[in-house]
Amino acid sequence: MDLEVSALKLGLLCLAALSAGFVDAIAGGGGLITLPALLTAGLPTHVALGTNKGQSVFGSGAALVRFARAGLVDKKLAQVTFPFGLLGALGGAALVLLLSPEVLKPLVLVLLVAVAVFLAFRRAPPRQDGVEPSPRPRAQAIGALIALAIGTYDGFFGPGTGTFLIVAFSSLLGHGLARASADAKVVNFASNLASMTLFAVRGVVLWKVALPMAAAQFTGAWLGAHVAVKGGDRLVRIVVLCVVAALVLKLGRDVWFNWSEA
Repeated sequence: MDLEVSALKLGLLCLAALSAGFVDAIAGGGGLITLPALLTAGLPTHVALGTNKGQSVFGSGAALVRFARAGLVDKKLAQVTFPFGLLGALGGAALVLLLSPEVLKPLVLVLLVAVAVFLAFRRAPPRQDGVEPSPRPRAQAIGALIALAIGTYDGFFGPGTGTFLIVAFSSLLGHGLARASADAKVVNFASNLASMTLFAVRGVVLWKVALPMAAAQFTGAWLGAHVAVKGGDRLVRIVVLCVVAALVLKLGRDVWFNWSEA
């Protein structure tokens, strides 16, 4: 793939990836930073999408490792959510060939507003510094459905995936937000890995851009996960609300311009 990116643009893209990794590790939504940056740098849409997945998988992987080291990842739950997240993303990526992602934007906009209201008024559960065993097998069944549904969404469309995962694990399984962030990264890493593999096979990952961004994304995600572990639920709640607000503005703008052009 013969696409040239100047050293200045590459440096700015790495800075965007560093910031995205930090935010995404805490609350999801890192793609709001990196994907527009890649498009602004002049990459064609399909190459920007592929390159974004090529670098973001390193960030979600780094955050997952940091959360696991802090004891916040439920390993038994992850044994279910990882493969279902992988399968969901593969299905979503295949579905995108049949349907336009544009049809999802109004629905996602409504869902994100609901997420913001839920987080703003939800009573926080007691802080959990470690992982308390979830009831089995009910929690595993719910976790599998969450991973499959949102993994499919990530493979098909993507914006807000990490945020939706955090809210789903928090509301449906009663996890604290810090622990929900850790659970979310298991699924997010799986869906990113599946999507990256498909894009790489199709030759639309610009590795000379993706790899430097991956190093920056990895660093930002490691730092963000560390801050989330130390800051706990209150910090995660604040950052998630900020990310949701940014997603609402971004998707609202997209929907408005689509309707204006129709």
